[in-house]
Amino acid sequence: QVQLVESGGGLVQAGGSLRLSCVVSSGTASINAMGWYRQAPGKQRELVATMSRDGRTKVADSMKGRSNISRDNVKNTVVLQMNSLNPEDTAVYYCAAGLWLGVMIPQFWGQGTQVTVSS
Repeated sequence: QVQLVESGGGLVQAGGSLRLSCVVSSGTASINAMGWYRQAPGKQRELVATMSRDGRTKVADSMKGRSNISRDNVKNTVVLQMNSLNPEDTAVYYCAAGLWLGVMIPQFWGQGTQVTVSS
């Protein structure tokens, strides 16, 4: 089983920044994409930012201009830098790994890391 472990969540003030990291413990042979999703209370899980192995990305409109997703295919890590956070960004953020078919198709999930933005 592919295992993903997230870190970097926490409590920040509005306008602050967080850097979320995810490490995939299994090999990358079947992992063509990695990324981040989030789920806020009472809402469905939504895409935040995803990236294929060759650098193609899909980023949520709400995150464009204030986030950056990066990956290291050798270390099997994906990092999401988020800036100018606001309370609407409060959610559990989940790392995902899976396929890339024009967009990411998640197959494996981390347990999530809480991001709370205070106003």
